[in-house]
Amino acid sequence: MTVYVFLGPSLPLDEARAELDAVYLPPVAQGDLYRVALRRPRAIAVIDGYFERVPAVWHKEILWAMAQGVHVYGAASMGALRAAELASFGMRGVGWIFEAFASGALTDDDEVAVSHSAAEHGYRPLSTAMVNIRRTLAAAAVDGAVSEASRDVLLELAKRLFYPERVYARLLREGAAAGVPARELAALEAWLPGGQLDQKREDARALLRLVGEELAAGLAPKRVRYTLEHTEWWDYVQRNAGALTIASGRGESLELEALLEELRLRPDVFASLREAALARELACASAGAAGERIGARELEAIAGERCRALGLESSAALEAWLAHNHLDFAGFMRLMEEHALLQRTRHRLHRRVIERLPDELRLTDAYAVTLARALDKRRRLESHGQLHPGLEDIDLTLEELLDGYFGGLGVARPEDHEALEEFAAGAGFDDGDALVRALLRERCYQRLTEEEA
Repeated sequence: MTVYVFLGPSLPLDEARAELDAVYLPPVAQGDLYRVALRRPRAIAVIDGYFERVPAVWHKEILWAMAQGVHVYGAASMGALRAAELASFGMRGVGWIFEAFASGALTDDDEVAVSHSAAEHGYRPLSTAMVNIRRTLAAAAVDGAVSEASRDVLLELAKRLFYPERVYARLLREGAAAGVPARELAALEAWLPGGQLDQKREDARALLRLVGEELAAGLAPKRVRYTLEHTEWWDYVQRNAGALTIASGRGESLELEALLEELRLRPDVFASLREAALARELACASAGAAGERIGARELEAIAGERCRALGLESSAALEAWLAHNHLDFAGFMRLMEEHALLQRTRHRLHRRVIERLPDELRLTDAYAVTLARALDKRRRLESHGQLHPGLEDIDLTLEELLDGYFGGLGVARPEDHEALEEFAAGAGFDDGDALVRALLRERCYQRLTEEEA
């Protein structure tokens, strides 16, 4: 059950991984959460996000994700802000910071904002969040390291500072300039190394623990009671959702549109993949609405089958394939779960889909031609007593018949009976024997047509 976590300076990545096995992403920006929700995870946890350099995560992204059945949690930083704003819609907030914003005790975004190092340096905080200063000075006053009056003065001074300038050394200097007693500042400075609190870190940990517990207990798809209004701005966000960079990857990213451009230059490939993606989306949406789940045994079987089809016969081969396709194992299993749901849907709707194929032929203006050929084939075979021909009627071995067919398709003949059965099923035949019978009739028809030409 995949969960994605947007994490930056609030908690070191190694500490986060110790709390929860998840896919960890950089701080969230506008479009990122939407892109993750498209992957249909069980849950998304928002801890850190960007405030000013790039557009912030939009509320409607979160609402849309929850409407798709995805649980969205928030804590510590941007996550706490959005959770407080969207709690009535079902976003789950965790921790002291969330509670403070939800109650109105805190209202300003700058309470959680910090400056930090780049991704390659682990988003190390370079300033102290105002909310951490509040919690720290409150604890210092309780411990007697500073008086309540001096605490209040220092809080006011910290609040006046621009958030990248909020560090305790600067605050102590500001306190001295404002007339806070030197003995209190000295006592506070001595107390800080062992006494200062990191509420953002604690709330982030609490969030990860909660998500892990709820996933372990079994998390049914999220249900909401609202409907989303369609707007042009939402269309814009969907079209221009930013590319994501997985924290454990090579740091490369690419906008979706750039990838799609490569496909659109090959219209036949684009059309085929689009139809396949549509089928997968419809299957997942139907399963999500019904609360349908894939059992562990079935999922394992599907994954094994797909690995064999891809030629991945060892763990090392699978790991190499995952790296090449920019996936982790959780993402691979998410694909396998979707693949299993698609197979179930195909099986359940098989007869209804088959009955609709003539209409698809009509829509592509291929109905009349296909029908005429099928009727002509039946008439010719019937008149020559070859409706049910055998290999002796075409003077070929089974291997030669199959080689001719698959060679015409430009693919290699299936290596064994199991592979032939799998191909036949994918082509819509009941089994491999049905495929062979169809090939025998086609070969006889071609020969009769050539003889009468």
